[in-house]
Amino acid sequence: MRNPFSPKVSQKAAFLLLFFATLLVIVPVGMVIVVILKNGAKAVTWEFLSQMPSAGMRAGGILPAIVGTFYLVVGAVLFALPLGLCAAIYLSEYSKENLMNRIVRLAIINLAGVPSVVFGLFGLGLFVGFFKFGASILAGSLTLGVMILPVIITSSREALGSVPKSFREVSLSLGATKLQTICYAVLPHALPGVLTGTILGVGRAAGETAPILFTVAAFYLPRLPRDIFDQAMALPYHLYVLSTQVPNVDPKVRYGTALVLLSIVLIMNLIAIMIRSYFRARKKW
Repeated sequence: MRNPFSPKVSQKAAFLLLFFATLLVIVPVGMVIVVILKNGAKAVTWEFLSQMPSAGMRAGGILPAIVGTFYLVVGAVLFALPLGLCAAIYLSEYSKENLMNRIVRLAIINLAGVPSVVFGLFGLGLFVGFFKFGASILAGSLTLGVMILPVIITSSREALGSVPKSFREVSLSLGATKLQTICYAVLPHALPGVLTGTILGVGRAAGETAPILFTVAAFYLPRLPRDIFDQAMALPYHLYVLSTQVPNVDPKVRYGTALVLLSIVLIMNLIAIMIRSYFRARKKW
């Protein structure tokens, strides 16, 4: 049957359809950012960022929550990135393509979709209870690390698989070992993809409430944590508490806290994107 529409009309229709689909994604996100900026910008002052909370969190600043969030995210990445990268290298470079390998890969993909509250209960049972870390930065960081581990493994494995096989063949033909080939001929070219997974993990770790609720978060702690076995305040849980459990809080304080959390995630992502762009610029293929 002959197509009643010309190629130009079909192309314009497809372009408009894709354009409106993009708007459906961008507009709600943009509206959220605008509302947060409009209502929270006035609350974000130097005192708000640098002072301890007071009066049951109705006054003062959010410094402990900022520091606690930073510690948790850094701890999660330090745990998940090396472990996830090593697991991805094994699955991509060493393991054989068989039924067990496919089951492991499917399990990792499914773990990426597990609700965060399940990871929180897992961290509560394993790190807080079994290993006796208690409610601490260590337990919270490890829980968040386990939560973002599937994302890092999956993205790292895809990045390693995208490196041409000829790179490996040339390296091995020159007398390099398997490990040397991975370290010097494969991994440098896969780093941008690895960092992409890390960026996604950082965004999720910084914004989750349920895992830290069970493992680290303190309701009101007007001091900075002293070591990794201390409890800590965190911005997602702090925002949840301000919105649901503390009466008579100025709404601009809530929006200001949300704006600070959004800014921290954005800054961390920008740093990771700059590092990724640096490695991409060094690619020769």
